[in-house]
Amino acid sequence: MLDSLFRNFDSIIVLDVETTGLYPKRDEIIELAALRIDRTRDILSSGNELDLLVKLSTGRHLPPVITGLTGISEKLLEDDGITKELACERFLALLDCSNPLLAAYNAQFDLNFIYHFLTRFGKADLLGSVKMLDAMTVYKDRRTYPHTLKDAVSAYKLKTQNTHRAIDDVKATFELLCAMEQECDDLERYINLFGYNPRYGINGRRIDSVRYLPQPYDALKKLYE
Repeated sequence: MLDSLFRNFDSIIVLDVETTGLYPKRDEIIELAALRIDRTRDILSSGNELDLLVKLSTGRHLPPVITGLTGISEKLLEDDGITKELACERFLALLDCSNPLLAAYNAQFDLNFIYHFLTRFGKADLLGSVKMLDAMTVYKDRRTYPHTLKDAVSAYKLKTQNTHRAIDDVKATFELLCAMEQECDDLERYINLFGYNPRYGINGRRIDSVRYLPQPYDALKKLYE
């Protein structure tokens, strides 16, 4: 299971965020989930799974379209959400491990939000040396358009469905990485390599450690070649 990645990393942290919108500088994380898989593969160990609802800032409201998409309501965030400070502490505690790899589906989106989230607490520099893997970049090299997580779940007949709830999407992404590795053992070639749609350019802030390459829908070779 993900042997090619564990040859280079001691832990793999798959993460996902649900947010109030598309723009990290003005929108907020409302749900943060992560699953840390250590070299022991014991993904059920206490402390290795994170699933947090995060309270809105004072005066902020949740757009109805987000509630419709995720099922998360303002009342749910108020009743069950934790403060941003506590969410930051718990995420950093999960990140506090030896030689981790961060992975996500459409990682550019999630990592931009994580970066801005940590910036408000002066902790964004902790991401500087962490390697990153975008499962969507890999999937685009394996299957034709469309390329949503829902499409990937269907294509690989994964057990966990794409529900737009963070922990489900984390588990689906982990299953997807395992399935794609079984199909072709080249995941390590995508470390810190993100594809982007050449028509629209890079979405959000460039991550300094990441190499960005245009990735058309009809590519004739793999992005790393």
